[in-house]
Amino acid sequence: MIQKGNTVTVHYTGSLDDGTVFDSSEEHDEPLTVTIGEGQVIPGFEDGLIGMKQGDEKDIVIEAKDAYGDYNPQLTGKLPKTQLPKEPEPAEGMVLMISLPQGQQMPARITKVEADSVVIDLNHPLAGKRLHFKLKVVEVN
Repeated sequence: MIQKGNTVTVHYTGSLDDGTVFDSSEEHDEPLTVTIGEGQVIPGFEDGLIGMKQGDEKDIVIEAKDAYGDYNPQLTGKLPKTQLPKEPEPAEGMVLMISLPQGQQMPARITKVEADSVVIDLNHPLAGKRLHFKLKVVEVN
């Protein structure tokens, strides 16, 4: 049985409430390997694996708080176009890398393009969403 400290190899398919698939181990052509308890995946995914054993299959639902958190409207704001590179032309859905004061880089999605500015969103694209996963344990060590 999978418990904290085990290294687990698992095939998975992640989808939203409407059935839209957002990620799958098949897209990466190999299963995912994680060590339980090391925070390598979202908490709800790890919790869903605990208690399973090799060969088990299970469907789990992870609420936003146990995935990428609730959507935070305070993580959106306007950025003047003068602070953007000249090329490429900003477009809705484009992802920019924003430098934080501590030197880290964070992805910011453009949600709206206005005449002199863009509206950016620093929330994870899956923030505020309930996630569904189909899990199949390939190996447990």
